[in-house]
Amino acid sequence: MNQPSLSQARSRFTSSSIRWGFMWAMWAAVLWGAWYVPGSAVWFETPYINLSFDTNAQFLLAAAVLTTFNAIAVLFFLFVWNGVLGKLGEYVRTIRQMRFISKWFFIGAIFGGPMAIFGSYLAIGYIGGAFAAISALMYPIIGATLARLWYQEKITKRAAVGIFIILAGGVTVYAPGIIAEITGTGDAGWLGYLGGAMAAIGWGVEGAIAGRGLDVADPDVGITVRFTAEVLYWVLLILPAIYFFTDQPVVELVIATFNWAVIGWLMLAGVSFAFCYVSWYKSFPLIGVGRGQAIAALYGLFAVIFLAAFTLEFPDWNFLAGLALFVIGGFVMFTESDEVLEVVRAVSSDTKTSTATTSAAHS
Repeated sequence: MNQPSLSQARSRFTSSSIRWGFMWAMWAAVLWGAWYVPGSAVWFETPYINLSFDTNAQFLLAAAVLTTFNAIAVLFFLFVWNGVLGKLGEYVRTIRQMRFISKWFFIGAIFGGPMAIFGSYLAIGYIGGAFAAISALMYPIIGATLARLWYQEKITKRAAVGIFIILAGGVTVYAPGIIAEITGTGDAGWLGYLGGAMAAIGWGVEGAIAGRGLDVADPDVGITVRFTAEVLYWVLLILPAIYFFTDQPVVELVIATFNWAVIGWLMLAGVSFAFCYVSWYKSFPLIGVGRGQAIAALYGLFAVIFLAAFTLEFPDWNFLAGLALFVIGGFVMFTESDEVLEVVRAVSSDTKTSTATTSAAHS
């Protein structure tokens, strides 16, 4: 094959990879937005609708139990997905490689599960689904920054402008509520804002760690290992710790959760989040963590649309203004040229190899 043919084939492969990367990220956004509907509805079912929530401990326990069931439901659908794809054998081989592969997903699960998803359930319970969805939209800043510092993923001036716009959106969403809480005029509770911040930081850190782990693992298998770790954390460590070291009714709430209405909502949450995460992880190797997270952050738009369609209620003005800034910032990052997106990491060794290959081709 002559040089022009190689160049054309490489160009077509690059364009196809970038197109698929954005498509996976967009699918993640749609399914992520859909997750907030069952994630919010479950709070209005027995036993959660009947809890008095007189103390923050009751809220924390309810969010912990819901996050545990959410993780189990997601893992169930991921096993079904890998079974259909014939990757269960690869899952076993991957999870046994704890030192070189699985450790990344076990670390990522700490930030994605007990921090981000738990924080999101807290924000939903305290303030509402729309706030929880929009408040976490700052997570691409965390992910892009860590990916830059850790493994030198490129952040162009255009991407930096998009990140700045997203940051302005975060200030617009958080500032009025936090000022109200500080001045004593707010009624939402600081735990709700803390939950939103936990979600943003947790998903941002998880994305950066996943980007490193996906260098050596298949996305379908990697995300299954990640949720296996989260289920183990909740079932073997966190819920037992709450049971033994507090007087909260852990066992009673877990048993009461086994009713058709709650399990039905949690299964819907599980299937939407499972394939949201599959799409999210698949986008990272193709377009980079920063851009994959920025496009997937459009989930906030879909969440507001889905929640408004089901509840006929619209969020406050500052949430909508922040949502607009998040969407604009995401599109600024989205519209970078293929030439910029072709190489998502500024790794010196790659550059030297490319240069040497080019020199050899012209010699």
